[in-house]
Amino acid sequence: MRQVPAANWAESYHYSFRECLSPTSVDELCSIVARSGSLKAVGSGHSFNGIADGSTAIRLTDMPANPVVESNGTEVSVGGHWTYGDLAQFLHGQRLAIHNLASLPHISIAGAIATATHGSGDGNGNLATAVSALEFVAADGGLVKVKRGEPGFDGMVVHLGALGIVTRVSLDIRPEFEIAQSVYENLAWDQLLANLDQIMAGGYSVSVFTQWAEKAGAIWLKRTASDADWPAALHGAVRATVNRHPIIGLDAGNSTEQLGRYGRWSDRLPHFKMGFTPSSGVEIQSEFHVPRQHGAAAIEALLKIRERFAPLIQAGEFRTVAADTLWLSPQYQRDTLSMHFTWQRDQDAVNGAVRHIEEALQPFNALPHWGKVFNERGIGARYEKFGDFVNLRNRMDPERKFSNPWLDAVVFGAGEA
Repeated sequence: MRQVPAANWAESYHYSFRECLSPTSVDELCSIVARSGSLKAVGSGHSFNGIADGSTAIRLTDMPANPVVESNGTEVSVGGHWTYGDLAQFLHGQRLAIHNLASLPHISIAGAIATATHGSGDGNGNLATAVSALEFVAADGGLVKVKRGEPGFDGMVVHLGALGIVTRVSLDIRPEFEIAQSVYENLAWDQLLANLDQIMAGGYSVSVFTQWAEKAGAIWLKRTASDADWPAALHGAVRATVNRHPIIGLDAGNSTEQLGRYGRWSDRLPHFKMGFTPSSGVEIQSEFHVPRQHGAAAIEALLKIRERFAPLIQAGEFRTVAADTLWLSPQYQRDTLSMHFTWQRDQDAVNGAVRHIEEALQPFNALPHWGKVFNERGIGARYEKFGDFVNLRNRMDPERKFSNPWLDAVVFGAGEA
């Protein structure tokens, strides 16, 4: 038995677990699930709400990852508990890559896909879109294996931990490629709003970091080796001559290399290096996704109320994510602009600020990131395929072994979170 997880990575959410079990094999995990009444898999602890909370925690880090390149070098199969940083190291040895990474390489593969975690780029789907096959342990202790194209697959990938425990994931892969990034500072709000689509289409992956202050902020432009050269200025923003941290005032030493220097995809697509404390470490996060066509209008709506939330901001970020077909993905059948907020660690104040943001974004059909802080309850009903997901859950977990009060209230609209 492992030490019971006490809190998430940022220590902003404290778990209610009473025990923690660490199986060393799939067979042992199947036996645990079959005899248990309630349990939740815990990955790298990067969620900021109760989505992974429960009474019995399951850690899979003692199980072998057994990474294998398959399908003539077009897929990799690996234990879901591995982090993207671990996977990147393995793929580098094979001269291979996946299509994108999130801001942090420290997150677990299974946890990231379960919550539709994403990177950026007009042509890049969220991390779950790379999944080509999954292996679950379902509530009866049996193994469920599903491949892309099979019935229910699109409902099982972004599963919120409500269907079972993911033991293995297969992902699409591609030949290794290089990326460079440069930061363009002092972007004005009028330039951002007038040129939003052009800015976000300026590279393989693009982020705009903002403090919601007088200036819009900085463009973090990530380009492949085949992209154009780096201009001295971009929509009035000037190219930085030293490395920057996304949070103004913090040491850039744990940020990935900038200044237009090309390097391995996995050393540039995240904002933070492996082996360093990501972001600030003392924080809370929220994020909301709006359809791309409403991006500029949604930003303008928040600018009108920024005095209600800006004092709590460590960093904000705008990113784009391509549409997909995954039932509970915020990008289901819609390209999105994602609006991220890294908050100071004051939960009550953040909850109040998020209420103002949710109200302002209501006209734009904004959907929150499943693993971050938001206030809406019963939100599953806003997803077109939610009824199908409920039917899928009824088949895979009729006893609700993988549920918890947060899922019941926030996703399914019953009880109290």
